[in-house]
Amino acid sequence: MSAIPSSIPLRNDLLGEEPYGAPQLDVPVCLNVNENPYPLEPDVVSSIAQRVASIAAELNRYPDREHIELRQAFSDYLAKESGTRLRVEQLWGANGSNEIMLQLFQAFGGPGRTALGCDPTYSMYPEYARDTFTTWKLAHRHEDFTLDVDRTIDAINEYGPSMVLVTSPNNPTGTVLPHDEIEALLAACEQAPVTGAPEGAHPILIVDEAYVEFRDPGTPSAVSLVPKHHNLAVSRTMSKAFAFAGARVGYLAADEGIIDAVRIVRMPYHLSAVTQAAALAAFEHTDEQLSTVAHLRQTREQTASWLAQQHYHGENIRVAPSGSNFVLFGTFERRETIFQDLLDRGVLIRVVGPEGWLRVCMGTDEEMARFRQAFTEVLALHDQA
Repeated sequence: MSAIPSSIPLRNDLLGEEPYGAPQLDVPVCLNVNENPYPLEPDVVSSIAQRVASIAAELNRYPDREHIELRQAFSDYLAKESGTRLRVEQLWGANGSNEIMLQLFQAFGGPGRTALGCDPTYSMYPEYARDTFTTWKLAHRHEDFTLDVDRTIDAINEYGPSMVLVTSPNNPTGTVLPHDEIEALLAACEQAPVTGAPEGAHPILIVDEAYVEFRDPGTPSAVSLVPKHHNLAVSRTMSKAFAFAGARVGYLAADEGIIDAVRIVRMPYHLSAVTQAAALAAFEHTDEQLSTVAHLRQTREQTASWLAQQHYHGENIRVAPSGSNFVLFGTFERRETIFQDLLDRGVLIRVVGPEGWLRVCMGTDEEMARFRQAFTEVLALHDQA
């Protein structure tokens, strides 16, 4: 990125900052951004093309800014996927879960407000806080990356956050948050005051479920708790398991009051007619869109098992248990060197998470074979060093 000239009056708190984003490099095997590696089926592509063609002549008009038909599709999908039927008024869509999160920060954060996260966690959260002038605080997880519930509750009572953000499965660790821990956090939020808010306000708990479809069968979704808790917001996306990253569709399941608060800060007509049409077409083929999830889950388990059998400087590689489509593994004295050695062999993974750890997302069978071959070569190279 070219340097921003000092003559341009960039906000003082943004001076020296870099744009967020994983490397986008032209390499044979890209395993760094947690996409579903399998392309859309031809009949899904055809349905999208037909839906978009049907509204193309009306693109001179603004789209349905409340995207009612799409919100109904979210409801139908969640009824099947999570066993919970929500009303249209309890659902909201946006351009990826990133926009959902930003809207939540815009609605509930701001000067004088605090958001609380549990690290290690998604590295965009503090940037949402920065962009909305929200104070960002952390409650550290246990060494095995599970949530330290007591420490988190203590932080809720200490900081009085307006938002508490937890991710399940967690990014970058893949850790799944048990239902009883979510309910414990909800109970704490329902009692705690919010610093900088009117008396009687309590924190909202945001559960980011971007990777939830990759969870083990039988694991409940936090969506099932939405009808019981007015202060719960569950963020979802079609980017990952649904193989729809390029379409940029995220959605929120929450109490109607939270949805109405988000509607206050949303940009007019924020979700284009083309985006809505494409998403509706994808939901017409839900089974096909999710047909690779079980295989990717199996690939994750096989990869985790294989990594755990590898050695680095005579020690077994550590692998964090994952309920997602990626695996965090380590630890390495110079993880950037491991990353670069893999990249030199045409395999792109991610330097992310605690020092010493690396993350690989699940690719096709051929891509994972390339990863294993390259990683075996890299480990041998480092054993000789």
